[in-house]
Amino acid sequence: MQYGDTDPIAALATARSESALALIRTAGDNAIELLAKVFSRPEKLKSAAPNSVVHGWITDPDSVGMNTFKRIDEVLVSVFRGPKSYTGEDSADISCHGGIATAKAVMAALKKAGFREALPGEFTFRAFMNGKLDLTRAESVMEIVAAKTGRSREQAVRRLAGALEKEVSAIKALLVDVLAGTEIYLDYSEDEFSTSSDEEIAGRLPERSLAEEAADRLKALSEHWQRERIFVEGVLAVLAGRPNAGKSSLFNYLLREDRSIVTDVPGTTRDWIEALILLEDIPIRLADTAGLRELGSKENCEVEQKGMERSLELLDRADIILYLIDGFEGITREDWEFFSRHKKATAPKPIIIIWNKTDLAQPPVSKEEFPGKFLALSAKTGEGVSELIHAIVELLNVKSATPEIMQEAGPGTIRQKELIDTALTSIQEALALADSDEPLDIIAPLFRSAINALGEITGEVSNSDILEAMFGRFCVGK
Repeated sequence: MQYGDTDPIAALATARSESALALIRTAGDNAIELLAKVFSRPEKLKSAAPNSVVHGWITDPDSVGMNTFKRIDEVLVSVFRGPKSYTGEDSADISCHGGIATAKAVMAALKKAGFREALPGEFTFRAFMNGKLDLTRAESVMEIVAAKTGRSREQAVRRLAGALEKEVSAIKALLVDVLAGTEIYLDYSEDEFSTSSDEEIAGRLPERSLAEEAADRLKALSEHWQRERIFVEGVLAVLAGRPNAGKSSLFNYLLREDRSIVTDVPGTTRDWIEALILLEDIPIRLADTAGLRELGSKENCEVEQKGMERSLELLDRADIILYLIDGFEGITREDWEFFSRHKKATAPKPIIIIWNKTDLAQPPVSKEEFPGKFLALSAKTGEGVSELIHAIVELLNVKSATPEIMQEAGPGTIRQKELIDTALTSIQEALALADSDEPLDIIAPLFRSAINALGEITGEVSNSDILEAMFGRFCVGK
């Protein structure tokens, strides 16, 4: 089995679990005719109009020709005729009763009729190959399936509707005009062009303003990725601090359930634990870590030491650090040492200093020496937690985006982001060479490179290895 053929395929498009209904998708050469072999009303199905629904039974193909056929399940079959279907081929969706055994029996009947099980993402792959979707729309299908929040779903829907493809195509059109003008200058001698103005002197970069506009629009798309990444991948927020500072209590409070063990014994948390929460519709991967402290000569020091090493590794990967101070104990030497290391870091992480246990002790008046935003709260009572949530969202800079920007659809995958950056780098290099009065025959290939990179985003330029790797991450039923 491989991507790229037109074999009749079938796959369960809903979860393998008990449910009211299950959906099995079919497509490919003679898909409807093959399905008719295991359908109780074969002629009705084969003559069904496009976008119509036929009621009947899926039957055991081994019972065909017998006085009574063996029924497997009562179903509704939605018929779609190519090219006006999802994949561009004849296809049919079978709505059967939910349940693992039922779906398994229907799939077994389809395989006997001549269908093979679809590869991951093969339906969407065929939609792309048959011109029904460009790659940005195809990738957005999986983004919608994996969306963790309403915002990530909205952005994926915009890409599915073509917002990103239209912007990329518009930028590509600008570059095609620039390249066309450049190659005209290269194909004809200088004295054939008018030199009545500086802008028309042969050898200068033609349509420079279009190249600059393309660069500006690509830069805006690239910058939009940071916001998109937050909603697509989530943000890693790491709780750090000394033992008993209240990290696990705050973790449980934000999670609204007891996931971390909370005791008065230092070193209870030996490894980090992660959970997904939503703060103002932003997915946050919240991690509770082992307490950071100097160890004595206890028997379990080695285990605790490994826990702290893993905590430090996680802090290096964090998008934002939430450092807790034990308000009852006050600021200790270990706290100041952590702040000092953070200030000296080459690229310090965004950090919020949290004075915990305000129900027992109030924070100091002066907060100027701390290396980030300072907040006071009680993880036990919840006082001040809402202010913390607001501060996290504010620090992520998500709310700074205007409503107009948030209505745009930037790149949704790292593949798209890298290709946008590749195109942008090529244009910027071309403009720099033009500023240095370099020959156009050196500059022109850079615009071709940028155009090819944009073509890869939409799939006009592609290769089989990249496509198989991409669609291989999809669900089987997609």
